[in-house]
Amino acid sequence: MTAPTALTVLSADTPSLVQSVDWLAIAPVVLTATVGLVVLLADLFVPERSKPVLGWLSVAGLAAATALLLPLRAGDRATFCLTGDPAACSYTADHFALVVQFLVLGGALVTALLSVTAVRDTRMPAGEYWFLLLSSAAGAALLPAARDLATLIVALEVASLPAFALVGMRRGDRLSSEAALKFFLSSVTATAVSLMGVSFVYAATGSLHLSQVAVRLEDVPGQLDTLAMAGVALTLVGFAFKTAAVPFHFWVPDTYVGAPLPIAGYLSVIGKAVGFTGLILVTVIAFPAYSEIWGPALAVLAALTMTFGNAAALRQSADRPNSAVRLLAWSSVGQAGYLLVPIAAAAYADRDQIGATVAYALMYAAVNLGAFAVAALVARTKPLHRISDYRGLYAERPLAALSLAFFLLCLAGLPPGIIGLFAKVAVFRSAVDAGLGWLAVVMAVNVVIALYYYLRWTALLFRAPDGSAEGVADGVAETRTQTTAPWPVTAAIVLTAVTAVVLSGAPQLVLRFATGSLFPQ
Repeated sequence: MTAPTALTVLSADTPSLVQSVDWLAIAPVVLTATVGLVVLLADLFVPERSKPVLGWLSVAGLAAATALLLPLRAGDRATFCLTGDPAACSYTADHFALVVQFLVLGGALVTALLSVTAVRDTRMPAGEYWFLLLSSAAGAALLPAARDLATLIVALEVASLPAFALVGMRRGDRLSSEAALKFFLSSVTATAVSLMGVSFVYAATGSLHLSQVAVRLEDVPGQLDTLAMAGVALTLVGFAFKTAAVPFHFWVPDTYVGAPLPIAGYLSVIGKAVGFTGLILVTVIAFPAYSEIWGPALAVLAALTMTFGNAAALRQSADRPNSAVRLLAWSSVGQAGYLLVPIAAAAYADRDQIGATVAYALMYAAVNLGAFAVAALVARTKPLHRISDYRGLYAERPLAALSLAFFLLCLAGLPPGIIGLFAKVAVFRSAVDAGLGWLAVVMAVNVVIALYYYLRWTALLFRAPDGSAEGVADGVAETRTQTTAPWPVTAAIVLTAVTAVVLSGAPQLVLRFATGSLFPQ
């Protein structure tokens, strides 16, 4: 009989490290990334006159990736799990991940529709643009399914690094270059701080998987407790930056102004979704043992963010260039404050409170992208992006004006934007249920403050245009004959408007997330 080889002994005494991959679970992310690579390679061979094909290929890829979420709706799939601990997986397609992936891929699809015309008209390099957009969307779709700190950081950077280049895609534009540089430097600094925090958490717990980190943080040795607390605090910084929470918000207005308008909309929704998703995963799943640290911190951040954002939005002058984009930028900062409230409340109650954040994020994604879609349409004839440019929009483009008015009313939380009202009530209730009465009062005051600038813009849409009646009539007729709305932009407006109307008519489609558990117990 021959002696057993080392390989035989190894295979008998140790578990196999070979894992089977659940390709269906990761299919939406893989398809998005694959289409991005295909577009980049195709750009080398497609003649210049056929470059728009790359845009439509990207739109089709994002639509297919979104459709691939349907077979996963049971929310019971996981892959890349540890052989010694099958419950510790790096990728989990649960209900939380699927809802956020739907938001990300759907938002990227609307952005792609807006970009088809923008890339052609501004002569941006098509291959690079679509590759960067799809790469960022793939990283953003990966993040909500990530269940270890390493994958979270990688997904965060995959979503962010292409966004830097997209912001600076308008070559020769000083504002675009400055915005990209500011966005890059501030984001890299925040990421470096987060990486230090992750290293501290790993040193204190010996694991990167969120479920294992949560268990080991409950019994950290006394000599490592300070290290663990510092790691928790530093890890939150990078995700707080992505949410544009005060004081990590300073990059937002200049970045939105300098970026191509579709990318500004993309950052306001998908970029924010990335930050809030990461924040939810690390606080609610990985760091519940240190809720006494991140709970009060996030509550204060929420109050500061909504107050500062709304106060800055109030100061926007209607006649100032780029005032419309800046108002939407500061509005997004204020909205980020509302989104932080349920996450802070989860530290004082149970983790199901974060369902209110998911419900609010779904509403916000639809209406904010819709507002940017209308802004893209108006910018075709009035490129200064001033709020005053929207005066009399109803006389010129009635459907666009009605759509924008509805989007603004949803953001304000006023009828007929019922979904905006119900989403705010869900967030408000989460603060009250958690015993954060002071935060609920701050939120109520800020909602009233925000009414002013939302209603001021809404009223402007229906005022009489400047000039005489004859001149206005001639000008409107001339504009209609010379500037027909591109159908991809129209499709984006219709898609977001229909979504907002349906959600206002049947708010339970979103609000059920605020009352049900998104994580398996």
